[in-house]
Amino acid sequence: MSGDRPARWTHRHLGLLAADDATTAPVIDFAALPRILPGHDVWDLWPIQEQDGSTSVAGGRELWMTLSAPALGHPEERHDRARIRLLGRRGDEWADLGNAFPDGASPGSREWSGSAIRRPDGTVSVYYTAAGRRGEARPTYRQSVVEARSAVLLDGDRVLLRHDVPHREVLRSDGRTYLPADEEDGAPGRIRAFRDPGWFRDPADGSDHLLVAASTAWRDTFTGAIALAGPRDGAWSLLPPLLVAEGVNHELERPHVIVHESRYYLFFCTHRHSFHPAGRAPTGLYGFAAPALTGPYEPLNGSGLVIANPAGEPDQAYAWLVLPDLHVISFANYRSPQGLDLRHARSAQARTGFGGTIAPTLKLTLDGLNTRIAPVPFASNSKRA
Repeated sequence: MSGDRPARWTHRHLGLLAADDATTAPVIDFAALPRILPGHDVWDLWPIQEQDGSTSVAGGRELWMTLSAPALGHPEERHDRARIRLLGRRGDEWADLGNAFPDGASPGSREWSGSAIRRPDGTVSVYYTAAGRRGEARPTYRQSVVEARSAVLLDGDRVLLRHDVPHREVLRSDGRTYLPADEEDGAPGRIRAFRDPGWFRDPADGSDHLLVAASTAWRDTFTGAIALAGPRDGAWSLLPPLLVAEGVNHELERPHVIVHESRYYLFFCTHRHSFHPAGRAPTGLYGFAAPALTGPYEPLNGSGLVIANPAGEPDQAYAWLVLPDLHVISFANYRSPQGLDLRHARSAQARTGFGGTIAPTLKLTLDGLNTRIAPVPFASNSKRA
């Protein structure tokens, strides 16, 4: 790790944290949220991007992806049934385009978050996390980055991805710089990470990169890190991390970069229970900025905090993603009656308090190392294609 890498997120930074109007999201009215995929929970949305970062369009609709699972049982169990779903968006209307991949296509037992880029030939490279192993009797937590490159097919009003394509592992933790993410037992929030590949093209030289939520060794446990991978000899090669959070946080999820006014903004999200100690800082979107992709990075707003859930609803939203136009999407997670952590509640109570659909969009203002959020008028409908 040379030069200014990796950047380090420290308790000194968190000591500067101020959850004020500029960084605190409005309280979400869950009752007013439409379900964009009736009968299913959705979370971790991302657009299919064009190579300039804009959202791809086919059949008159923007193309999006999301994780989905039937809205049954305890919401935390959705991770064991997660599939990538293809969505179409026209204005405020969402259309369900079905599972992105056929049953059994993934080398994992379920499909976790990723990103997607549409190539000049019209195919789409979907980079996603293969969790577990295909055909396993019970869910395990091996994680690797997989690419499926599919053609976009139009069938009347319907858009789909060609199914008969290989799903090949393109990246996994190396066991040296990044700890292996291969546990047999565990649960989300308590396992090492090598997931959430975020595609990024560096405008400085046109090179492609993947950012990955990873884990590095810290004392007798592990700490959160953002891994970087770049192309080498026609494959992806792991590079030193962009950011590590030794002793601060063990899970830096959904890392992504946008470039705004010549600055590189590195964003990620994390839960309040992932801090050391738990609750040291709020569940939210955090970020750093640098003059180049590889740094040197400085925390936004002094602490890194960009968007926090309000104190009275500490788990209301998660999985924030900043788009190139600075709109920010996320999903509605848990309402928190009397501060209760519904992850550990009985299934019926947790299900009653779970959103499982898209949250209201926010708009982010970036001014150097300072940020501010504002709500965006929200309306949405859903239908099957």
